[in-house]
Amino acid sequence: MADSIPAQTDTAEGRPGTGAELVADIRQAAGTRGKTRNLRPLARLIPYLWKQKAIGAAMILFLLLSAAATPSMTFVAKKLIDEGFGSRNIAVLNQWFLVLGAVALVMAIATALRYYCITRMGERVVADLREDVFAHILKLDPGYFLKIRTGEVISRLTADIQIIETLVASSISIALRNLLTFLAGLVMMSFVSPKLTLMVFCTFPFVLVPLIVFGRQVGKATRETQDRFARAVGFATESLDALETVQAFVREAFTRKRFDEAVEETYRTSVGRMATRATMTAMVITLVFGGIAFVLWLGAQDVLHGRMSNGTLVQFVMLAILTGGSVANLNETWGDVQKAAGAMMRIDELLESQPTITVPETPVGLPVPARGEIRFQDISFAYPSRPDQIVLDGFSLIVQPGETVALVGPSGAGKSTVFKLLLRYYDYASGRIEIDGVDIRAADPKAVRERLSLVAQDTALFSGSAEDNIRFGRENASDTEVRVAADKAQARAFIEALPEGFKQPLGERAKSLSGGQKQRLSIARALVRQAPILLLDEATSALDAENERLVQMALNEAMSERTTLVIAHRLATVLKADRIVVMDAGRVVDVGTHDELVSRGGLYARLAQLQFNS
Repeated sequence: MADSIPAQTDTAEGRPGTGAELVADIRQAAGTRGKTRNLRPLARLIPYLWKQKAIGAAMILFLLLSAAATPSMTFVAKKLIDEGFGSRNIAVLNQWFLVLGAVALVMAIATALRYYCITRMGERVVADLREDVFAHILKLDPGYFLKIRTGEVISRLTADIQIIETLVASSISIALRNLLTFLAGLVMMSFVSPKLTLMVFCTFPFVLVPLIVFGRQVGKATRETQDRFARAVGFATESLDALETVQAFVREAFTRKRFDEAVEETYRTSVGRMATRATMTAMVITLVFGGIAFVLWLGAQDVLHGRMSNGTLVQFVMLAILTGGSVANLNETWGDVQKAAGAMMRIDELLESQPTITVPETPVGLPVPARGEIRFQDISFAYPSRPDQIVLDGFSLIVQPGETVALVGPSGAGKSTVFKLLLRYYDYASGRIEIDGVDIRAADPKAVRERLSLVAQDTALFSGSAEDNIRFGRENASDTEVRVAADKAQARAFIEALPEGFKQPLGERAKSLSGGQKQRLSIARALVRQAPILLLDEATSALDAENERLVQMALNEAMSERTTLVIAHRLATVLKADRIVVMDAGRVVDVGTHDELVSRGGLYARLAQLQFNS
């Protein structure tokens, strides 16, 4: 259900600390990421690539054709010079020019088809990966999001996967093409002139040493850039989510300064990385082509002494340039591989995170038809982020089918935590929770949640129409059921007053609606669900007095048909509850009706006196 997604609650009942504590958590997470020199995370892409084996095979075929055509042009060039120009025969010259054109045409077609195949394969692989990552994120329980900011997760889902796309859709093909060109060039060079080829091999150590040394520095700088960018995105998301609060406290300049500092820090790190990579590239190219120039000088001596033809020297020159260029390009793609390995490592952290709430190996089915009985037996619980702070301490409660029970008490008493445990957001340390006689830990969590319908204090609505938001409660709800639910929640009038009625787009998070309208839409979503158990967490808190009265009437009708648990700080909303359960410090301290509790003069009586007398 929609309200099962958010994990942001008040500090007393599950929200992580903010400020320095949150920054420390983010930096600690950034510091524990693996190094990009470790390419093993990229192995996770193998199953995705294997699914595209057909188009991958076509890509390799066209890659081989284009890679073979490139050095073949050097052979044609040699023949063109030695037998074409050398023979001074126009027919022979034209023949070799036609061969050269044919080879160029084959190379052009093969290169175009290779590009199409690798790009299509890359897009498919990245789409599959992004879908799997998002599906996995949806399985994680709220406890995971107490340790990481949403912006950090979004950065991995977008920016990091975009880096993977660059690798799969481009860099892999370029690297393979240059590797094949390098190998083919070396083989042909060995046949053309073994002596000159041996001299080329002697230049390799001068190229590999700076490549390795600078490559490590580039990898380290790349990881730092990605971490700083993730923090900047996380802060931006956090600020935009609370934009109204930022503006209300006139903190735009402060927020902009913090974001600018994060962006500038990212920029400085990125500039350092680019400078290191540019230096490495310049050094490698200088050494490669410096060595080639020296080798060509030796070849020119052989031509002058008649030991080599002009065409052979031209062929060797072309092969040397192709081989040297392929080495330089391999250096460029190696940087992309390192960057993708770092990105994949960050994505792995998401994919390897396992929810604590999982489906049992042999789940027990809930009885049909549902009765709506709830039983809490001696529950003890502390949030994972604060294991030493007990939120529920021996909490026990039985709610009979069709009964309306209200949970009241001071903030931090554990009321919302009762809902979260019932919804299987978290697992409890000890005790037992049953729905219709079945231990909820023995049942499929989805089956448990299908028996529940939640109206939260903080409404969680989505972009789309009013009809879409109501039908989010039950996908197969008919148009009539959607409108009946809206009518019961006193939402139909304002929805039909919209320009397109139930089809009117409401904007991101339905920000075009008032707080009361959003609350009523959330109530309609819960009513259309038709679950046997209704959970109301301050469901009328955002309504004015008139609308609260109307919605309370609708809720009373809904509550008469199902088991209802109500959390209320405003005691006037629970006066008609069958029982009122008073909670304090995670325990049940009193139970009774309003009149009974007031007459006993306990905690409830003090709360009632404060509210009703004021």
